[in-house]
Amino acid sequence: MPLADRIRPTTLDEVVGQRHILAKGRPLYNIINKGKIPNMIFYGSSGVGKTTVANIIAKQTSMTLYKLNGTQASTADIKEIVSSLGTFAAANGILLFLDEIQYLNKKQQQTLLEYLETGEITLIASTTENPYFYVYNAILSRSTVFEFKPITAEDVIPAVERAFRLMEEELNCSFEIEDGVVEHIAYGCGGDVRKAVNTVELCALSSEDNKITMDIAKVLTQKSNMNYDRDGDKHYDILSGLQKSIRGSDENAALHYMARLIEAGDLASLCRRLLVIASEDIGLAYPMAVPIVKACVDSALQLGFPEARIPLAEAVILLATSPKSNSAYMALAAAMEDIEAGRVGDIPRHLQNKHYDGEGAAVKGQHYLYPHDFPNHYVEQQYLPDILKDRVYYQFGDNKMEQQAKAYRDMIKGKK
Repeated sequence: MPLADRIRPTTLDEVVGQRHILAKGRPLYNIINKGKIPNMIFYGSSGVGKTTVANIIAKQTSMTLYKLNGTQASTADIKEIVSSLGTFAAANGILLFLDEIQYLNKKQQQTLLEYLETGEITLIASTTENPYFYVYNAILSRSTVFEFKPITAEDVIPAVERAFRLMEEELNCSFEIEDGVVEHIAYGCGGDVRKAVNTVELCALSSEDNKITMDIAKVLTQKSNMNYDRDGDKHYDILSGLQKSIRGSDENAALHYMARLIEAGDLASLCRRLLVIASEDIGLAYPMAVPIVKACVDSALQLGFPEARIPLAEAVILLATSPKSNSAYMALAAAMEDIEAGRVGDIPRHLQNKHYDGEGAAVKGQHYLYPHDFPNHYVEQQYLPDILKDRVYYQFGDNKMEQQAKAYRDMIKGKK
């Protein structure tokens, strides 16, 4: 059994990180200690404690525990678990821990649905992918999603120290650990505690005269997909630095942060962030940035590293040197603010998708004006609900592209 499994925490107090949900008084902590376990989905990257917490929950409940992995589970496996319902073996109900639920197809997930509704099966699922994209909606609506966040290097350090102590006990020796080794392993694991602990085991087994040197640690610390770079900066800080440099039209700084992401081997995050920037920060000032960046990203994903960096560098420089506008982003944010505040109102009658009225309607008929029947394909009529009819969300940016659109808009509306 790998050291990461031998050292796995058995109580919530031993779990590394996740204080936002597992600190005393926080939601998941309270749920687990009260023993009334609802259906839950744990979402987060590898090695951040999802399986550990699920195991702790399983030990504290009287339900029969079953474990499945979505990469290997079949519909037959699920039906076999269901077949045990009503038997002595499942007298107190079933707790199903389903790892990597995103790999189950819709039909397999639907098989569980009936039993989740009756409470005969309690589901704890884990996933490294966004559950709102990969988990069947009916399962989501019956579950509570808890996000397991990337673990900081500072949180990993105690786990590394504990791993070295356990290796000393098992090997009946005392290690001489060079200054900086523990920190290097903690920062180099990219927020993956399992990876950090396994690195400790390799260091211990490969050491000479029980000396753990920095050279050994550097050789054995695996290059991660990084929540941190090798200097210890958080991965998301690098992405933030990339976006803010592009937003600030500093192509040199943007290339620097891009190079750090390339060094980490994180192609997916880099591509995703560039696509976001094209719409969020360049936006309507240069709409062609979106298809151009998409073409660069598609090329990069098809090429893979190392060649992928060439089209991505083109995308970074294009975005950094393009005119900027966040008008679309801000307009949507303003519209969403009204929606979230409950300011919606009825859709005006002439826009509704019905062409008849009931007997009690004060005004009969749709009375919709078809813009294409009018000069410049425009006619004035109300489109927003009554309570929002004078609301203005979008403000034209001061760039050439949006000012040209504004001039056209003013022309068709007869404004000077």
